[in-house]
Parts: sequence; structure tokens; C-alpha cells
Amino acid sequence: MKKRMIKTISIIFAALISLAAGGTDRVSIKEWDAPTPDSFPHDPAVGTDGSLWYTGMAANVLGRLDRATNTIREYHLKVPGSGPHGLVADKKGDIWFTANAKGYIGRLNPQTGEVKEYFMPDPAARDPHSLAFDQAGLLWFTVQASNFVGRLDPRTGTITLKPSPTRDSKPYGIAVNSKGVPFFCELGTNKIGGIDPVTMKITEYPLPKGARPRRLAIAGDDVIYYTDYRRGYLGRLDPKTGKVDEWPSPGGGGSGPYGITITPDGSVWYSETEVHPNTIVRFDPRTKGFDKGNVPSGGGVIRNMAATPDGEVYIACSGVNKIGIVTVQR
Repeated sequence: MKKRMIKTISIIFAALISLAAGGTDRVSIKEWDAPTPDSFPHDPAVGTDGSLWYTGMAANVLGRLDRATNTIREYHLKVPGSGPHGLVADKKGDIWFTANAKGYIGRLNPQTGEVKEYFMPDPAARDPHSLAFDQAGLLWFTVQASNFVGRLDPRTGTITLKPSPTRDSKPYGIAVNSKGVPFFCELGTNKIGGIDPVTMKITEYPLPKGARPRRLAIAGDDVIYYTDYRRGYLGRLDPKTGKVDEWPSPGGGGSGPYGITITPDGSVWYSETEVHPNTIVRFDPRTKGFDKGNVPSGGGVIRNMAATPDGEVYIACSGVNKIGIVTVQR
């Protein structure tokens, strides 16, 4: 077991919350209310122009925060009750999202507001969940309760589905490494899956007994960091060797680590969502040290995170109807 280092971040409550972190850094968390009450912001994403996008799962909308004006615009979906869940921007700036409640993946053109739906070819794949683009522009996604992973080719609209090898493995978070290989969490078991991008053959990597990986992020060296939601750990998997390292999360075994991302400086950021208020945690892979601080609004479960090219972290706070930005000032 690796020894952990934890620094508690002190909070100064103001219009902009300031956290003293790591001695020389200052970390701020700024939050905005979503326009529609109880819209349940689920996932955030980074737009090609740096804007913060999010899914309003309960309001059937996608939302966009304009950083220049601090205003939020909502885009309403055509299919009622779609349950927008995960989202990601493509290189052109279109926003792709999973309709978790209606069995399709959608594409929003922000310029026109037009939405195109790509329905699952198999009705058994009823709940598309999370998604990520590879370097070739193919869209990879998970289908949680239905136990599939899938690939969508935006050029043709063709969707290919592949069952997860382990029954009821609940494919969850997904990311693509530098070589174009998608990896996904199997929340229903103690495994992470890797998908051959050509054949779609799935290789499963075992994690420690009892682990339940929920979200993952991939570092610049293609090592995978994941949140072990059940056991309260941050884990690291090297797919080249299968070696797993893990560290207890600062909040302990019941802290519920969930959303995770990695900023360009290599820092691993995640949230503990079974502590109240939710925390933002930063892990330094070089020192194996942790910083943490409370989310000003309480967080209401931060289910996912997205890192910007300049090192900010976008968050969505489901239960308190807010979105937020974590900024490091050095």
C-alpha cells in the first residue's frame, strides 16, 4: 500500500471561493446556477472555443456557458424525455451527447440549434451513457445497464455494438489513449476494459478484489487513473504491464470518488461525492500527495469533470443545479 500525503485546503467564502493549495498555488471554484430549476446538470464538456457545455438531464436540454459574458444558453432537444447524459465536442464544434433515456446519440449544431439523432441499432442497447472521440474522429461510447460498448462513425452514421465480455459489468466512464485505443470502466465488476479500435475485441484488466471503477482519465504516458467508487480509492492501471497501484482517498472508504480528469500539467483531479459537502481533490503523481477542499455549493454529486487546455477543470453539480470552474492561479 502506498503511503498517502493529504493537505487540507482552507476555504475563504466569498463571491469567488479561494482555496490555498500546495503552498504556492491558489485554487478557486466559481459556480453558476443553471437557468432551469432542477435541471440536474450531469456532465460537463469543453467546447472548441473554451465554453463550458453541460447536459441538463432532467430538463431535456444542453447548456452552454459563455465565458466572456457569464451567460448560459439552453438548447432544447426534440425528443421528449431524452435524458441527456454524457457529452463531448467534435473538432468542428458540434456537441455530441448520449440520450440515456431514449436510446440514441445526438449531435447538436450550436450555430443553428439543429439536433440529429442516431438511434441504437439494437433495442437492447437502451441506455447510451458516456462517450469519447478518437484521433480519427470515431465516437466511442458505453451503454451501461444494457452491457454494451459501441462505435459511431459520424461520416456514415453507422453504429457498431459489442457486448462487454463480463455479464452485467455495467460499462461506465470511457476515454481514448494517445494511440486511439478506448478504455472503459466496468462499474459492475472489478475490471477495466480496453477495445481494439479495428476489431473491437475487448481485453479486460483485473483490479483489486472489491474494486468498482466508475470514471477514468488517461495521462500523457497512457497510464490510466480511475476512481474506485465503492472502496474509496484512487487507482492507477498501466495497461502495458497490468500493474495496479492505488491510494486511499482523503475522505476515506465511504467517500465515493466519482468524476475525474487530468490537467495538462499531469495533475489528477477528482471529486468525493459521498461526503457532504462534496470535495475537489488534486493528486500529484510525482509526490503521491493529495490536496482537497470543499465545493462551495455542496456539489450535490459531481459525476464527471473535463479539463481545459489551459489547466482549468469544468464541473457539473447535479443535486444543487449548478455548473462550475476550478482554476489554479500560480
